[in-house]
Amino acid sequence: MKKIPKKYQQAIHTHIDQLETFPNHDNLNIISLQNHKYDYRMRVGRYRIFFEDKEKLKIIAIHEVKKRDERTY
Repeated sequence: MKKIPKKYQQAIHTHIDQLETFPNHDNLNIISLQNHKYDYRMRVGRYRIFFEDKEKLKIIAIHEVKKRDERTY
């Protein structure tokens, strides 16, 4: 996160805080990924947040925040 510009850091933190209501994610731009290392992808501007949802434990594990390019979904 330290490499991400401050204006995007705040937006990313705001979206991550809203994951508290997951899977009720009407306006968070989350899609389920197929054949991917992680279960879900959330788009925040030019960045992608990859995460898994442990439904039984009510834990959401965020694994990566990456800037979108030709190698990022």
